[in-house]
Amino acid sequence: MESGLVASHRLRLPLPSAAAGAARGHLHILRHRHPLAAPAPAPLRLSLPRHLPQPTPLRLPAALPLRPSLPPLRAAAAAAPGDGASPPKFLGVETKTLKKIVPLGLMFFCILFNYTILRDTKDVLVVTAKGSSAEIIPFLKTWVNLPMAVGFMLLYTKLADVLSKEALFYAVIFPFIAFFGAFAYVLYPMRDAIHPTALADRLLAALGPSFLGPVAILRVWSFCLFYVMAELWGSVVISVLFWGFANQITTVEEAKEFYPLFGLGANVALIFSGRTVKYFSNMRKNLGPGVDGWAISLKAMMSIVVILGLVITGIYWGVNKFVIDSSSMPVVERKKKDKPKLSMGESMKVLLSSRYVRDLATLVVAYGISINLVEVTWKSKLKAQFPSPNEYSSFMGDFSTATGIATFTMMLLGRVILRKFGWGVAATITPAVLLLTGVGFFSLILFGEPLTPLMTKFGMTPLLAAVYVGAMQNIFSKSAKYSLFDPCKEMAYIPLDEDMKVKGKAAIDVVCNPLGKSGGALIQQFMILSFGSLANSTPYLGGILLVIVLAWLGAVRSLDSQFSPLAKQELEREKLLKAKAVETTATVVRAGNGSLQENLAGETSANGSAIKQSQEPESFTPEKSVQQSQEPESSTLEKSDQQSQEPESSTPEKSGQQSQ
Repeated sequence: MESGLVASHRLRLPLPSAAAGAARGHLHILRHRHPLAAPAPAPLRLSLPRHLPQPTPLRLPAALPLRPSLPPLRAAAAAAPGDGASPPKFLGVETKTLKKIVPLGLMFFCILFNYTILRDTKDVLVVTAKGSSAEIIPFLKTWVNLPMAVGFMLLYTKLADVLSKEALFYAVIFPFIAFFGAFAYVLYPMRDAIHPTALADRLLAALGPSFLGPVAILRVWSFCLFYVMAELWGSVVISVLFWGFANQITTVEEAKEFYPLFGLGANVALIFSGRTVKYFSNMRKNLGPGVDGWAISLKAMMSIVVILGLVITGIYWGVNKFVIDSSSMPVVERKKKDKPKLSMGESMKVLLSSRYVRDLATLVVAYGISINLVEVTWKSKLKAQFPSPNEYSSFMGDFSTATGIATFTMMLLGRVILRKFGWGVAATITPAVLLLTGVGFFSLILFGEPLTPLMTKFGMTPLLAAVYVGAMQNIFSKSAKYSLFDPCKEMAYIPLDEDMKVKGKAAIDVVCNPLGKSGGALIQQFMILSFGSLANSTPYLGGILLVIVLAWLGAVRSLDSQFSPLAKQELEREKLLKAKAVETTATVVRAGNGSLQENLAGETSANGSAIKQSQEPESFTPEKSVQQSQEPESSTLEKSDQQSQEPESSTPEKSGQQSQ
């Protein structure tokens, strides 16, 4: 009776705190799922007499953890806005990048626009000036332009150690802007007063007509100064200031994507600036007699140069002020490359030791000499055809526009030619163009008289035909250089080993580049001083050009026979490395997947054993517990009543089993 009484009242005893909390949780869930169910009655609490032993409370199964209700993905995304959001974009490009690239593109356009105007104007001034001719150009490049460039760069390096980057930019570009404005409005109108014409006449009479070029440098010294400043604009403002600033604020990824577009934009600037030069050069036609039309055209074009120069400085100031800051500047730790500084003797040894490098050096030297030989001779004939500065400048405007169009087109076709026909054909195009147009140009100069009746039918003279053929040669040779020659030259370094690649490039930079640029000028100076004028030396210059271009073609063929096998080996090596990399990656992935599966299997077995151990003392399965939790509260209480009415003798057996 006592055991029955105790057993009948066990369910009515207060529960432990943890079990009570779990039971209340189950009841709360049941009420939530069955809102119409009646609330559970309050349990009856009975107190036993003190002489009876206190009963042991029943062990209720631990409540299983319920799966938390997760919010939908959209709600989660809306709950945390801005976490990992992509930066704002415009036309597929980040706005932060566009804020840098668009101003840089405008700066580059303005700089190239000015350079085209200055380049055309400098030739007009020194070639068409009274007492001067195209013979002045070789002497001017060698004895004035080169020393001035070296002196300017020495001054630039000194200023770079003292001034900040912004102050250095302004300190370099403002003197250019001030000079070009002062030349148009001050120096050119005062040319008769500041040029030593009488002294130059006495020197020419004493030295002879062979020294017309050197004496003309003194005669028109202000024009020569303009020539040098225009050349320095191309080398200093474009190469040093602009590209230095662009490399400072752009990342490598941005440079790869947008720098090629700058090259195309440069040719667009060339086209528009050529049209501008053409327009202002033709202003003379609308002016009355006795008016210096070239002075008015010069003032108009230099005003544009000054205005665009101020625009360049304004863009530079705005980018530094509003676009970039210390946080947006690309921080890249650049290690200084150990580039060998070879002396002249060491460079010659490197060139003579390798046939491959000798052929590559021949390409560089031959191009520099060929361009100089043809260009100066062509400009002398151009002055003979267009002696007026306005006519000369108008033709140079058309020349610049045609050069921009041809270069833009060739840059688009260059990749197709390289991909479809290979390195050998692409490298042969530039010397082939120079050979064909050079033969036609010098043939019209030397043997043009018999062709006069034929040319008259087409409304041309042999001189005008020579000018057009020479213009075609300069246009196509320059466009082929930028689109084919330069890429082929750089590609030729790739198959070389690292030591020869570095030393060979250094040797070509030390010896071949200066030799190619100054070699043509030195040859022309020697011919002019020997034969008295550029016209008298034209047949010999044509022969020298023919020999140089043929040597160039031979070097291309020889280099192609060496480059193609090396390029194939390099390609096969790259494919092998890629295959090994893919195989290694696959092996690592397989090994990682296997270890991951083993770890997961181990974790699963460990979890399963732990769950099994945790379930064994409860003597019921989770499924049953779930079913029990889902049943109405009344049925649960009935089952508990039935369990409580079992004989007490069975309780020790069950407790023993549970303890085991």
